[in-house]
Amino acid sequence: MKESEIRNASIHDQYLDMVREDALAYFSDPDRCEEINCPACSCDQSVYEFEKFGFNYDLCPNCGTLFVNPRPKLEYLEDFYVNSPSSRFWAEEFFKPVAEARREKIFRPRAEHFNNLITTEDQIIVGDIGAGYGLFLEELSKLRKNVQPFAIEPSPEMAAICRAKNFEVLESIIEKIEGYDSSFDFLCSFELFEHLHTPETMLIAAFNLLRPGGSLLLTTLNGQGFDIQLMWEKSKSVFPPHHLNFCNPDSLSFLLKKVGFEVLEAETPGVLDWDIIEGNIKRDQFSADRFWDSIADHASIECKQDLQSWITKHKLSSHMRLVARKPIQS
Repeated sequence: MKESEIRNASIHDQYLDMVREDALAYFSDPDRCEEINCPACSCDQSVYEFEKFGFNYDLCPNCGTLFVNPRPKLEYLEDFYVNSPSSRFWAEEFFKPVAEARREKIFRPRAEHFNNLITTEDQIIVGDIGAGYGLFLEELSKLRKNVQPFAIEPSPEMAAICRAKNFEVLESIIEKIEGYDSSFDFLCSFELFEHLHTPETMLIAAFNLLRPGGSLLLTTLNGQGFDIQLMWEKSKSVFPPHHLNFCNPDSLSFLLKKVGFEVLEAETPGVLDWDIIEGNIKRDQFSADRFWDSIADHASIECKQDLQSWITKHKLSSHMRLVARKPIQS
């Protein structure tokens, strides 16, 4: 898989320009933001790293989490997601043209991996937190006839799309769902965690919705991953106020255990790290250093493939996946 197959470079750059403009317009008033401790381990000794789009990123010296601090207060962040031009552009212009490519390259493999976690033929209830267009639930339903899919989706537009696909829909953020405690066998959350104002609150809500023995599959960005570490503030994955939290396998595992989960898997199965770096070097004239520039210009395809395999194997990809279980006796 190549980055260009799931993201149009020019549209992506246009989107990031809009995010920058929106961020500066929405959050120029410092009273709209608030100081926080580390969202993973609650350490209050974070150290300033860099500024981007008017926001500061701090690094936690205890667990290595990179995070926006101060960050938008929840009410202003929610308004930003609903009303900002960049948010509408993402849904209408950025995602739609690559939706089917993402189905094939991302959501179908995710459904196949998720399918391998299911060991029963009994009827099971699966909830997708932030279901969006419902692509994952569609693919999972093709593989499993014993799945009752629930789309947990606060956007009225996305919720309507999921209803049209005959999914059960909870039109709400997960933190505000009532009446479904201990109802779900599986929950999944894809690329949502990095957006959350208070990640621990979301995990507590997920824990409460799961039945004892139920599992959570979570994917998010790894702040200690190769391309993010190499590019740091220049990384296109770093764009506030959308991406607020960059945990790592250890810090996110710590937070999951703090909430009460048992962590079954903490991997970085990403395959795009080198492709992202090479694209930035060749297309955007990003210069990492002489060594990486030389790899981009002169190394063989086999060398680059081996490099990516090494990154993935050693949990150094910027895309991470965790599987956690609610204990049968909690």
